[in-house]
Amino acid sequence: MGRALGGVALLLAAVAAAGWWLTAPSKNLPSAIPDHAADADAGQRIFHAGGCASCHASLVDGKPEKGSDRPGLGGGLELETPWGTFRVPNISPHRGDGIGDWSTEDFVDAMQRGVSPDGQHYYPSFPYTSYARMPVGDVLDLKAYLDTLPPVAGRVADSEIAFPWNVRRGIGMWKRRYLRADPVIPVDATNLQALRGRRLVEGAGHCGECHSPRDRFGGIIRSRWLAGAPDLEGDGRVPNITPGGETVGGWSTNDFVYYFESGFTPDFDTVGGSMVAVQENLAKLPREDLEAIAAYLKAIPGLD
Repeated sequence: MGRALGGVALLLAAVAAAGWWLTAPSKNLPSAIPDHAADADAGQRIFHAGGCASCHASLVDGKPEKGSDRPGLGGGLELETPWGTFRVPNISPHRGDGIGDWSTEDFVDAMQRGVSPDGQHYYPSFPYTSYARMPVGDVLDLKAYLDTLPPVAGRVADSEIAFPWNVRRGIGMWKRRYLRADPVIPVDATNLQALRGRRLVEGAGHCGECHSPRDRFGGIIRSRWLAGAPDLEGDGRVPNITPGGETVGGWSTNDFVYYFESGFTPDFDTVGGSMVAVQENLAKLPREDLEAIAAYLKAIPGLD
């Protein structure tokens, strides 16, 4: 009897140890970060492509501030989802309340591994599953730009997440299934414009986070990439933006660029909902980036 109980105890201990290892936060080795001369101007383009201010800008009358050339990124926006209420943090260069104390390694680990400087998992409401596909140089450029912005004092309250999602350690298992750095869609290596677009759409732009459906665990269904999804922040659906969708299926490159720059579709309908902020950020990108995004969206498989 004693031996049997001892065996059970050893088995349980082994299972617990394996679970602890499988769910542990994983950081990059310092050698994984290239020797890159960070460019703040290039980082500003990444900032606009990612729409960082749309979520992280300090609140004015309960909404992220708009229109500033040098936004304060004090956070505070609340995102209501089926898993709970996520509160967007302060990512200004404030030392203590923001990310001013973060090292380069801290920033890359947060962006591409979803791990905080103190070794905790971030919830994937922070779209690091997309940022994992960014070239590390783009991440370093982005940090260089963020470092130029004004520091904002004040910490944001913790998110309120329902059980079992509030067991942060369990995100480690979620990451093993969904955190991947490989591109979602193969693109012809000779189509340099579409490759540039993929870098923006699948990475910094994180378009798939809204435009792709998710499974019951909240992971993106890659086989339905950009084929439309329920709106997690409200009623209705986020549209299918593959060539097979009704929304943009027949659009030309100029149609896409006109929409990104003006907010008007080819038939003069206007952008609406959460896409308003996305379009306003895209309008700040140079035309070459907008054409690259269009090239990628026209090159991917059409899904109905």
